[in-house]
Amino acid sequence: MDLLTTSDGVSIAYHTFWPATPLPGVPPVVLQHGFAADSEANWLRPGVVDALLAAGRHVVAVDARGHGQSDTPHDPAFYGESRMADDLSELFTALGLAEVDLVGYSMGAIVALVLASRDHRVRRLIAGGIGAGVVERGGVDSRHLELTALAAALRADDISSITNPVARSFRQFAESTGADRFALAAQAESVHQDAIPLERITARSLVLVGDADPLAVRPHVLANAIPGALFCVIPGDHLGAVGAAEFAPTIVQFLGE
Repeated sequence: MDLLTTSDGVSIAYHTFWPATPLPGVPPVVLQHGFAADSEANWLRPGVVDALLAAGRHVVAVDARGHGQSDTPHDPAFYGESRMADDLSELFTALGLAEVDLVGYSMGAIVALVLASRDHRVRRLIAGGIGAGVVERGGVDSRHLELTALAAALRADDISSITNPVARSFRQFAESTGADRFALAAQAESVHQDAIPLERITARSLVLVGDADPLAVRPHVLANAIPGALFCVIPGDHLGAVGAAEFAPTIVQFLGE
């Protein structure tokens, strides 16, 4: 694990993995996880990193600010997917990366879309766990995930007091990963809700979603808003799709085409 101190003083943890036999002539794959997860939960445990290494890809998995081994300030001013996109851009520069393939899931997919719309070092892009809400709401689909309720659930002293079932599930997930609940609440209050200029994305792109994911409904709407993008539906809900047998192979295949 290495650390990058970003331009606003927050340290971002990133994890670098090298294959035994690197595939020549391809850029590294950068992985950005979802809300309340980290690189371990989103990419290592489900086998995505191992699948990419087996395909000869150099991998950089990033713990977003407020998550994993990165700094976890509790002030909402330090958060938002746009700020997280800046973190990735600064990391690319610090590592001397002229080109990357970028994979994001859920919150990380919003980060990836924001970044790809303004940083053309992204060669290929996979946005997982999101759908029409990005086009219609500017980010996570707040029609299903009420953000005020989510922040309150993360700050609640007693989990039994949480009545919103979606917010409660995220609180339970945060506890299972050992996340800093108050840092996550700060991010919940700062999520991206402005229009993303998806038409500016030049990367070859794929929208990858679970068939029972309420946060990724109508993925074709998102794919149609990104020039030339494709979409793929695999089994699973928002958390379960990451563990689906099709998840890692689909990522490897698309990035290798």
